[in-house]
Amino acid sequence: MKIKFLTTSVIAAMFFIAACGGKSDSDVQKAAQDNLAAQGITGVNVAVADGVATLTGEVEDITVKNRAENASRVEGVTTVDNQITARPLPQATPEAGDAVLKQRIEENLRRIGCEGATIEITQGVVTISGTVPDARYAECIKVVQESGALKPINNLQRGS
Repeated sequence: MKIKFLTTSVIAAMFFIAACGGKSDSDVQKAAQDNLAAQGITGVNVAVADGVATLTGEVEDITVKNRAENASRVEGVTTVDNQITARPLPQATPEAGDAVLKQRIEENLRRIGCEGATIEITQGVVTISGTVPDARYAECIKVVQESGALKPINNLQRGS
């Protein structure tokens, strides 16, 4: 009888010591935050409850989001709930695309000697107009056709 009582007491004491000796959620949270900071990851908040690390905040891209999840896996974390959002990639506006396309076409036209040609672009549709020497006409049209424009409109005139 004494042996059963002693064995039961020892087992209960071991469970108590194991429970008390483990890290608290606040200790685990601090360790995760410190690890994120050590890896230079900012914009991420960590909350730990019952071994579950919940990550929130906003980061530059998906790679930082994944790095943050890995960095938060410290001793005492059993699961990571990654609720971090990645900033959306900037979207090019049609106007910005038109400006870039116009600059590229104009540079190519100058390079091959198509002085007199003018370019207008609206939502990817290129209109070439003006007058160019007859010997350069085909090359000028080719530059516009190979530019990636959605629908080239040819109003170019041949001159002497």
